[in-house]
Amino acid sequence: MELSKQHWTIEDGKDFQKFLIGCGNTEKAEWATRILNTAMPVLAIPTPKINEIVKQIASGNFLELLNLNLWQYYENSAVNGSLIMKIKDFDLMVKYLLSYSEKVDNWASCDLLDFKMINETNKEKFFALSKKFVKADKPFTRRIGLRILFKFIDDSLYLPQIFEILNGFEAETHYYVNMINAWLVAECFTKAPEKTLEFLQTHKLNRFTINKAVQKCRDSFRVSAEDKEMLLKFKK
Repeated sequence: MELSKQHWTIEDGKDFQKFLIGCGNTEKAEWATRILNTAMPVLAIPTPKINEIVKQIASGNFLELLNLNLWQYYENSAVNGSLIMKIKDFDLMVKYLLSYSEKVDNWASCDLLDFKMINETNKEKFFALSKKFVKADKPFTRRIGLRILFKFIDDSLYLPQIFEILNGFEAETHYYVNMINAWLVAECFTKAPEKTLEFLQTHKLNRFTINKAVQKCRDSFRVSAEDKEMLLKFKK
């Protein structure tokens, strides 16, 4: 199928769905569904193939495909999310991301979002967007908000605010939100160990999150053996 289009019709959308089905792997679909833990049908299209599809669509007028609002399969979310990340206009990107965040129902649809468009001119806007998303009612919107914060770990000016946001999840009960919180804590420790240790002295993380964060640090090859041993004292 020709994917680099300047105009996408409803019929093109139907053909695209048939194309995706043809790219699927029925033998792995059940396994992939369990891993993703999604209610959406999964075609089990390999990630390299999804990336290839996205690249071809992005060379054309990909906004028209997004406007068709195709959401029949998990792979639609993978394609849509990856295309949204290619929108350079911040306000326009947010418009599509808000709609996307309302629909996703699994961790992978959040984690595939790679916010490469964050730069010095829009950094504050992205951080403000993250703070808005982390307060959302929908758990996977909260996860997307936390996903954005990974792009700010290297900036020491934002670390105190990241720790403050993490402390706000003390009463969080959703598994996939707590998991990305633990991942975020572990990544902070890896990149800024001294400041993260200061945070851990008085943190308000719930038991699940701190224990998972410690586990992730101890499983990481980027953390020294000494630090791995030291971090055990924070387990609850």
